[in-house]
Amino acid sequence: MTKLSVNINKIATLRNSRGGNVPNLLQVATDVQEFGAEGITIHPRPDERHIRYQDAYDLKPIVTTEYNIEGNPIQQFMDLVLAVNPTQVTLVPDGEDVLTSNAGWDTVTHQSYLQEVISEFKNAGIRTSIFIDTDLKLIEAAAKTGTDRIELYTEHFASEFEKGNKDAVRPYTEAAILAHDLGLGINAGHDLNLENIAFFKQNIPHLAEVSIGHALISESIYLGIQNVVNMYLHRLK
Repeated sequence: MTKLSVNINKIATLRNSRGGNVPNLLQVATDVQEFGAEGITIHPRPDERHIRYQDAYDLKPIVTTEYNIEGNPIQQFMDLVLAVNPTQVTLVPDGEDVLTSNAGWDTVTHQSYLQEVISEFKNAGIRTSIFIDTDLKLIEAAAKTGTDRIELYTEHFASEFEKGNKDAVRPYTEAAILAHDLGLGINAGHDLNLENIAFFKQNIPHLAEVSIGHALISESIYLGIQNVVNMYLHRLK
């Protein structure tokens, strides 16, 4: 069964927009695990515009499932991950000014760099994953870095699926087959949602984990807002 790891960055964004501690990030992490999620994902960035570095420490005793920390392995990020010691670190080649992750690693060009970073994390007992596109040459090069897993960057699939192009899943299927043959575990994430997740799961063999944040939180608002509005109306009667 494919595990669901819930990315709670958007909860932190909402909290930070108002100050204070509403919504309570730690309570949300606790709740989604109680609701059945099998992991919590965070992606701290240097400007701390959503997840703060302190959040990573505060969540450590709260996350009783799998704890996944994503990010660009600059020294500040590496120090954080090594100190927190999560279940998994997912390496993402984000620039400091990007709004959201928008590309996977060039594992050919950056192979020696990734080898060094991954070695340091693995020596600390932290499972490693590389955010990556479906290019088979990049998958082959990823296997040479020593990473435990790859995370397929699924934005292109999601965009094409919304247009009705189900054939867009084929490169992901091929990438997953090759990755598995090379001994790599397979994760996936970015723009997966309630509309496309079942189809994606059915077509990706050996899919270990999906990390979903923006869509899941947005869908929760839509699917839950009627109940909350009615609760307010009831109290105002």
